[in-house]
Amino acid sequence: MVNFRTALMPVLPVDGTDGALAGRVWRPGVGPAVVAIRAEGVVDVTATFATMRDLGEAADPAAALRAAGGENLGPLDAILGNTPRDTRDAGKPWLLAPVDLQAVKACGVTFPISMLERVIEERARGDLAAAAVLRAEVQRLIGDDLASLKPGSAQAMALKEALIKQNAWSQYLEVGIGPDAEIFSKCQPMAAIGTGSDAGVYPGSSWNNPEPEVVLVINSSGRITGATLGNDVNLRDVEGRSALLLSKAKDNNASAAVGPFLRFFDATFSLDDIRQTVVTLTVEGPDNYRLEGSSSMSRIARDPEDLAGQLLNPHHAYPDGAVLYLGTMFAPIEDRDAVGKGFTHKTGDVVTIATPKLGRLVNRILPTDQCERWTFGAGALMRNLAGRGVLG
Repeated sequence: MVNFRTALMPVLPVDGTDGALAGRVWRPGVGPAVVAIRAEGVVDVTATFATMRDLGEAADPAAALRAAGGENLGPLDAILGNTPRDTRDAGKPWLLAPVDLQAVKACGVTFPISMLERVIEERARGDLAAAAVLRAEVQRLIGDDLASLKPGSAQAMALKEALIKQNAWSQYLEVGIGPDAEIFSKCQPMAAIGTGSDAGVYPGSSWNNPEPEVVLVINSSGRITGATLGNDVNLRDVEGRSALLLSKAKDNNASAAVGPFLRFFDATFSLDDIRQTVVTLTVEGPDNYRLEGSSSMSRIARDPEDLAGQLLNPHHAYPDGAVLYLGTMFAPIEDRDAVGKGFTHKTGDVVTIATPKLGRLVNRILPTDQCERWTFGAGALMRNLAGRGVLG
């Protein structure tokens, strides 16, 4: 059985603290702090940037983060090791999600494999047992090599007409190869969890999975300023019953994981790094189950800049900026318990999502009602910061 606290290490990107890494830490007796992750330790920069939103709005967040001074809270490993709730010393700091007031949004079906799996969910109506048969049927009708098909193109629209004639069209194909991306709210601002926290799966679900994703950091003007990792925990049976249940399938207590840190663009990291990065997924279960997979962001059907532009534009304003999950490129379908039953989570699963330049996001799966309940929202944050005298 995997030890959750041990699984958290290491957390940093392959180049360590060379990048401009920002996070958030809970300081007992003080409250949430915006921190810089540096070689000398975790430095509280809240006196300069009261919120992560404020740092994201800087003209050059990476340079601003490097220039900010503050109190050294100690080594990263000690704070990370104190983050799991069941072994936490409440008198010492622990990590939070590295976002606060930003809108938390997510894209759906931006990769061909996830598009096919959504079509299968829809046709199976939430019945996991029917998925294997339907998977073969859908791949026969549509094919599984759609990476070269540009959404909204004449070729894509021709495929749409052909599939309509075969009675094989789906709402997921509409957002997968049509001109408009699917963008939805993953959770409320302040509700995301970070690395080392328990991630929630609704206990009424019998078919669910992790969704490893790259997450863009976007400021209020629509400029992409950096990135992090995310786990868009998903209830496949719930969404499969009806797309109108998307919020029940996606937005539950502790179901939006983001982290470990925001990495802002600078000479060491750019949007092109995101476009080419390989994301790995590992699931280690209490039953000695292990699943491993990886996929490249190069297989995404819509460019990250296009997705950011569809989120924030003259028709959609986010004055506190946003973070945007880019969609999952990996849908685990391997049988776990029995032939034809596919993958679903078990309580105690440890999920690790990693890329070389963004580090490792690690969470343990628990039922949503057993995860730490979200109680500290935007109002609590503003009252806390005002009481500390750090609001400008």
